[in-house]
Amino acid sequence: MPETTGTEQFREEFNRWAGEGRGEGMEEDHWPIVKPTLEMMRIAPEENVLDAGCGAGWLSRILAQRAPEGRVVGMDISDEMLRRARRASVDFGNLVFILGDVAEIPWEESFFTKVISVESSYYWPDPAKGIREIYRVLRDGGSFWNLINYYRDNPHCHQWGEIYTIPNHLLSAGEWAAISREAGFKSVAHRRMADPTPAPLVYTGRWFRDAKQVADFRREGALLIHGKK
Repeated sequence: MPETTGTEQFREEFNRWAGEGRGEGMEEDHWPIVKPTLEMMRIAPEENVLDAGCGAGWLSRILAQRAPEGRVVGMDISDEMLRRARRASVDFGNLVFILGDVAEIPWEESFFTKVISVESSYYWPDPAKGIREIYRVLRDGGSFWNLINYYRDNPHCHQWGEIYTIPNHLLSAGEWAAISREAGFKSVAHRRMADPTPAPLVYTGRWFRDAKQVADFRREGALLIHGKK
């Protein structure tokens, strides 16, 4: 597959994340907002599901458990993330991992019944192109579920843009919904997915100002955009 602009920059960065073990930590960070999303998705045993931006594969394995008679594909731009994902997923016969860029998904059209992306789409160099590709690989009646923690309507994450070392897009719920509709999706809707995890008493990391901002961020919640083909 030909490289797209910036692909190598993103691959190098997420390979570095993988080497730091950050892929494995994503489950603890994101499960509180992913769990209710999966309940809304109502994945049937025979479904084919794409995990776009799968990282180390934690969500792909959960999807494979929920669709034992279908096919689950985890796709990521980081070969190191995928190496770790494959190593941790040898017991799943219905799960495969592929190296790919959402701008040019290396899969046939109209194959998947559902596509989910968690904390990935605001890194895509061209989100509109990525969502059009997701539309292409979905079957008629299929649905796309996009979870985003970094978005304009939650002011408690805006400081992340000064920390990221790779390009990103700080878009509003309305902008994400418009991009999805322009790609062809119908019944596009968005909602907040609050994170019930208690904030720490003291916060010393670099992503938030203090523990109160962590609590405020989690109360505002992640943005969930979903639509049907």
